[in-house]
Amino acid sequence: MQPTSTHAALAALALAAACHPTPPATAPTPTAQVERLSADYHRQSLSDFPEFGTFLGTGEFDDRLSDNSLEARGARLERLTQMLDEVRALNLKVIPHAQAVTLAMLQTEVEKELATDVCQTPLWDVNPLDGPQVNLLQLQSFQPIPTPERGGKLLSRYRQMPRYLDTHVANLAAGLSRGYRAPKIAVERVISQLDTLLATPDSALALLDPVRTKPEAWPEAEWAAYQAELGGVVRDSVTPAFRRYREFLVTEYLPRAREQVGVSANPNGAECYRARIRAETSLELSPEEVHATGLREMAKIHAEMREITRRRFGTEDLPAVFALLRDDASYAFTTREEVESAANVAVDRVRERLPEVFRLLPKAPVVVKRMEAYAEKDAPAAYYFPPAANGSRPGAYYVNTYQPGSRPRYTAEVLAYHEGVPGHHLQIAIQQELEALPEFRRFAGTTAFVEGWGLYSERLADEMGLYSDDLQRLGMLSFEAWRAGRLVTDAGMHALGWTRAQAIEYMLQNTAVTPLDAVNEIDRYIVWPGQALAYKVGQLEILRLRDEARRRLGERFDLRGFHDVVLGSGAVTLPILRQQVESWISTQEAAQ
Repeated sequence: MQPTSTHAALAALALAAACHPTPPATAPTPTAQVERLSADYHRQSLSDFPEFGTFLGTGEFDDRLSDNSLEARGARLERLTQMLDEVRALNLKVIPHAQAVTLAMLQTEVEKELATDVCQTPLWDVNPLDGPQVNLLQLQSFQPIPTPERGGKLLSRYRQMPRYLDTHVANLAAGLSRGYRAPKIAVERVISQLDTLLATPDSALALLDPVRTKPEAWPEAEWAAYQAELGGVVRDSVTPAFRRYREFLVTEYLPRAREQVGVSANPNGAECYRARIRAETSLELSPEEVHATGLREMAKIHAEMREITRRRFGTEDLPAVFALLRDDASYAFTTREEVESAANVAVDRVRERLPEVFRLLPKAPVVVKRMEAYAEKDAPAAYYFPPAANGSRPGAYYVNTYQPGSRPRYTAEVLAYHEGVPGHHLQIAIQQELEALPEFRRFAGTTAFVEGWGLYSERLADEMGLYSDDLQRLGMLSFEAWRAGRLVTDAGMHALGWTRAQAIEYMLQNTAVTPLDAVNEIDRYIVWPGQALAYKVGQLEILRLRDEARRRLGERFDLRGFHDVVLGSGAVTLPILRQQVESWISTQEAAQ
């Protein structure tokens, strides 16, 4: 049988293809693979943690809450494991320097998340600092609703809050069955926060803040219906879910919470703490090394303090001076307005001086804000929130005005220089504006770099002559002593058997922090193992690199050039930072 004309044509095409095969598709270059993996990682992180996207101002997943189930967590870790295999394979290839740094940072981020899974944090995450009783309330402050479409996204999120809270409870219950327990002090603090939340009238409830004032774009009737609907979801669904969470903590969890504050009391606790040290510092350090470094640094800082106390108070008895500063009301603020005003004055003072030591400056402004009432009682003295990626929100230096009589005047300036400028705002806003960096590097990074820069900025402000008097300089040194004390107490509690009371007493004896701040800080270290180590570890490395550059370059050393290279690649790991600074030094030497 003869083939039809169609069959003949297909046969001819097949013969031609066999004689002249189509060239295979060009394999993607290593550079393209790095770019793809970086984009995939960032995109997946935004999808897995949509609240992070809201915080950045992307708006893409504003209608969703994270799936906080253990199953979703397992799926993410499986995806990261597969990605890590691809990253490690690429490391064997020749890649241009900029992409090599990105690949190294990507590998660090993925390995960090996989390594710290040994902690099994979702199984015991009762946290007064960033638990759902804080984070879910805070979301609305980053998600304005100028249009009905945006309002619908926020309402969708509110509808998912009960699922999120119930899943959180289920995770904690699973943790108890497997031997994971949160420290008792953290559970007590969260119960207190929930008591306050559940006793708050609607007129003051943060969850209802979005519907207190009608945006211009909303029609009256649609706005009234939306107010009623969102209010109903809060009243009938969200509030009962918070009540269920409180009931679980009070009746089932608190009686079984652990008295030992260190994470070493949990299964695989020692391994968890070592993984946390690596994750926060980017260095392989043992708890014993961390503890010893803190003790050495504390001794050096105390020597500087004595020079000031001798001039100002006529004594070198530091505990006596610390007690005076805490007990004499004249050294503390009297009103919330004074606390906020002092923060504004300090930020304004440094702004005009920045070009003296920086060429690279951020476009985004920074504003001073009071901490919210629902968070202030258990929060630190201050913190920073970055600007939105789309420019819709400035950077914010949040200052804690709770109990102003417990807020010392002599630390107002150092707080502003750390949290605002030249500290976190300068570094983080510049990083977000580095358009050549892939997105995951613009919006994340190594804690030791970020917090190390903040602590470095406190000293830099002193070199710039920004502190108004010896008392403010003593506040600076007290803050540095506080960060050295973190190395001592964090490692002490989580690895060396220290009690909470022992850690608090160490802080009170060796720094000028108030009893309120000492207690809040120690309780922070208890729920965030290893995070507090990043400050001093990072600062010491930046100072070491600057000293090395000065020694090798002599009179040609340019402080602004040094700051450019430190800030010009984002929050890299400390080993990568060393490589970059050493390369810059060598380039300067070669240009002689």
